[in-house]
Amino acid sequence: MAARGRQYSELVRAGLGFWQLGPVAARGWATRFPSLLGCQRRCVSYGAGAAFSGPLLASASRRYGQNSALDRLLGLSQPDSSLTPRVPAVSMHRDEQDLLLVHRPDMPENPRVLRVVLLGAPNAGKSTLSNQLLGRKVFPVSKKVHTTRCQALGVITEKDAQVILLDTPGLISPVKQKRHHLELSLLEDPWKSMECADLVVVLVDVSDKWTRNQLSPQVLQCLAQFSQVPSILVMNKVDCLKQKSLLLELTAALTDGVVNGKKLKIRQAFCSQQGTHCSSPATNSPNTQSVGSPQRIGWPHFQEIFMLSALSREDVKTLKQYLLAQAQPGPWEFHSEVLTSQTPEEICANIIREKLLEHLPQEVPYNVQQKTIVWEEGPSGELVIVQKLLVPKESHMKILIGPKGHLISQIAEEVGRDLMDIFLCEVQLRLSVKLLH
Repeated sequence: MAARGRQYSELVRAGLGFWQLGPVAARGWATRFPSLLGCQRRCVSYGAGAAFSGPLLASASRRYGQNSALDRLLGLSQPDSSLTPRVPAVSMHRDEQDLLLVHRPDMPENPRVLRVVLLGAPNAGKSTLSNQLLGRKVFPVSKKVHTTRCQALGVITEKDAQVILLDTPGLISPVKQKRHHLELSLLEDPWKSMECADLVVVLVDVSDKWTRNQLSPQVLQCLAQFSQVPSILVMNKVDCLKQKSLLLELTAALTDGVVNGKKLKIRQAFCSQQGTHCSSPATNSPNTQSVGSPQRIGWPHFQEIFMLSALSREDVKTLKQYLLAQAQPGPWEFHSEVLTSQTPEEICANIIREKLLEHLPQEVPYNVQQKTIVWEEGPSGELVIVQKLLVPKESHMKILIGPKGHLISQIAEEVGRDLMDIFLCEVQLRLSVKLLH
């Protein structure tokens, strides 16, 4: 009992004080409190002095990629880099990131490049897919619509190939943009991205029964205007589909019954397993049935079809290898250490907005303004961030803070966890909530 009491007292002192964990200290902490770590190895960094800041809990079990910041801090063994492509981190310093973006690409003798635009309706899973393709979470993801507010760029570099991903906002109509007073970038950016695209990936959420049976008018209009750009169809969230036989019907509808210039054959088009790449169907095969569509609700010029879950690394790996293989001879646009064109501050603001959208109800998160007060490197190399969240109503402020400050603490914890795995450094984040005057 005495030993247990000492453990709890040390934890209380840690919470009230200010702990900065380096690799050695972290290993010592993990050794002293193994029962608190569970089956996943974890590390806690506390920021004190803030009324609404909480522990930044980072799990070594990562959703995106394998180079966990916590694994490095704890000195845990890393996978063989020769087998797993290394995913670069993002610098926490804006000037370093800016220099890297303009640095001369370190391309091989025969480089290849591909510019890919991800198109789809709002909340189709474009940012989730982009993060999985990149191997690290750099784009905000939320169940609410319009999480991505403007065009963001990600870079995949493996061997001689470089794939540049343009993660665009969900396509919306001008009427919706005016009605909901949305930023003009939500309307314009997808169209601008198409002007320099080598390949279009059209993403459809097959779990949404209201929208999955046809491509949106905006997507069809965009594809028609840039019909010279090759396109592929990605049917996302197939893991949420209880009736896998529906994939056959959806494939026929979304392609107008035609793939790669050939009539769709039911038997070849249907892939029963997730993450399967459906090859272009043969033209003459016995015992098959042609499928046609009476009206244009799909796009008959897709070159390939993929069925996957963007949350599954194995599913997305098939698509990633396809994109790398499609890269054409040409100079790289970025150094191999570039992961995204976003500034560190933009990444942080986007991740905070993601958590606000995730945890706050209805229109509340859309009315929160963010203001960075402090962004600096601490004495031990940690990233210190202080950000104010400005809200228009006192009721919104109470919702955001939550009972006894629990909600704002949870948001700070989740943001800190994501930022540690993006910047690969320790992060001290303080969030405060203020009323707009």
